[in-house]
Amino acid sequence: MMTGAQIILECLKRQKVDTIFGYPGGAVIPLYDALYKDRECFTHVLTCHEQAAAHGADGYARATGKVGVCFATSGPGATNIVTAIATAYMDSIPVVYVTGQVPSHLLGKDSFQEVDITAVTQPITKHNFIVRNVNGLQETMESAFRIAGEGRKGPVLVDVPKDIFLAKAQFKEKGDDKKIAETSSVQGDVVKAAEWIMESKHPIIYAGGGVVQANAAGQLKKFAEKTGIPVVNTLMGLGGFPRCHGLSLGMVGMHGLHEANMAISKSDLIIAVGGRFSDRVIGPPDSFAPKARVVHIDIDFSEIGKNVETAHWILGDMKGILELLTEFVGQGNNSDWIEDLPKANCPGEEADFHPRQILEYLNCRLGNDITVATEVGQHQMWTAQYWEFENPRTFLTSGGLGTMGYGMGASVGAAFGKKGQRIVLVSGDGSFRMNLNELETVSKYNLPILILLMNNRSLGMVRQWQEKFCGGRLSETELSQEADYVGIAKGFGIEGAVAIDMRSMGDAVDKALEGMKPFLIDCRILEETGVFPFVPPGKPLEEMVLE
Repeated sequence: MMTGAQIILECLKRQKVDTIFGYPGGAVIPLYDALYKDRECFTHVLTCHEQAAAHGADGYARATGKVGVCFATSGPGATNIVTAIATAYMDSIPVVYVTGQVPSHLLGKDSFQEVDITAVTQPITKHNFIVRNVNGLQETMESAFRIAGEGRKGPVLVDVPKDIFLAKAQFKEKGDDKKIAETSSVQGDVVKAAEWIMESKHPIIYAGGGVVQANAAGQLKKFAEKTGIPVVNTLMGLGGFPRCHGLSLGMVGMHGLHEANMAISKSDLIIAVGGRFSDRVIGPPDSFAPKARVVHIDIDFSEIGKNVETAHWILGDMKGILELLTEFVGQGNNSDWIEDLPKANCPGEEADFHPRQILEYLNCRLGNDITVATEVGQHQMWTAQYWEFENPRTFLTSGGLGTMGYGMGASVGAAFGKKGQRIVLVSGDGSFRMNLNELETVSKYNLPILILLMNNRSLGMVRQWQEKFCGGRLSETELSQEADYVGIAKGFGIEGAVAIDMRSMGDAVDKALEGMKPFLIDCRILEETGVFPFVPPGKPLEEMVLE
């Protein structure tokens, strides 16, 4: 016989969970008491705010491919993780959240710290549960992990009333030992897709985040190399195909690279692999790739034809489908049409101490195996454009929801998921202000996170839009000129340095790399520095603004 709290921890052990992110509170005291008695089996990461714990579990999942785990208490503890749950949901990240709840007999009575968190999170979870009987708790936990990790991955929430933590039930030693299964069946005509691929003159592979989540990067590379078809990546797909590869054209979309956007616009066949055709990528659907037929490969049928017209689809496990396609297609070479694409540069990138110089320099110093997390804004897009991601699970960013404040928690999660490895967090000063309290977490655990702060004293991305579309009226986007971010970091016991040019940048990186410790570099870039290319809203991809 075990208490409900003990049953939860035993289920985590069975799932080989060794790291938990969380924050205690009244409703989860029994769970944390059980954790204290079982503390040798788990690393618990205590953050300063529940949202950071939930982002930490998300970053851990993205960096490792495992299911992340987060604990939070009832009421405000549970509502504090809602943004992080939505972030994981939009990007299909497998995380199991266990929230405490008021005792069963107080449910529905506006009790202290009571919120119906299952109702709140129903639209932003793959599934959620409220446990009414301790006898069903073990099965619920096992189902939560299976649901989070199977098929199209996603977050699952398990809400547990306080009395269920304390009640006792028989733990089934055998339990439900079903492993997280990959979808092996393939629906759709693979042979027809292969024929279209061989017939096309201007094919392009459009690789999304599904490639990374399905661990299918190796299969994608073999398919691209056999067919000779160039590859563009969505923001979430970066790392799913090596950027240094001769077939890589880089990121596509609103801030995609010129060559990638032009290739999509002039293609006659798009092989979309694990991408959902987000509005930030395609622009107006009726003007997206007007000459191309779309072959859509995905695991989720709801994405087929949702945002663009699909001529042919194949549904199932990405790895299996790519292996079949590679078998059916012949050798190909499609370099000629790519070489004929018009080339263009963004003139502003040549300015002194431009983010391109900063990021390429740091990329060169650290290599391409480093894991990079970002916040959201201009710095996020610069990182996506200029950093050469070679491997999957090395780029952690909030793509679908665009959550400012995501990166700090995610970098903490990545540091625990990839112990002993340096993590880079690229932030803007606006995003940094949203979560700088978590510097205490970074310092407490002495995590080797190098924080690269792109400091332009403004909410840069919103400012760029105001300059372009609001007649230059900068409404509430200019931030304080006085903030001493290095001093703030030092207040938490973290060393730092200010960089104003590439020489001081080099000196700062030298100091940062002296040991495996946290470090902050405050890069003072110009306020008016923009992200280019830029496709204005409502315009097709080929109508990029370059400066």
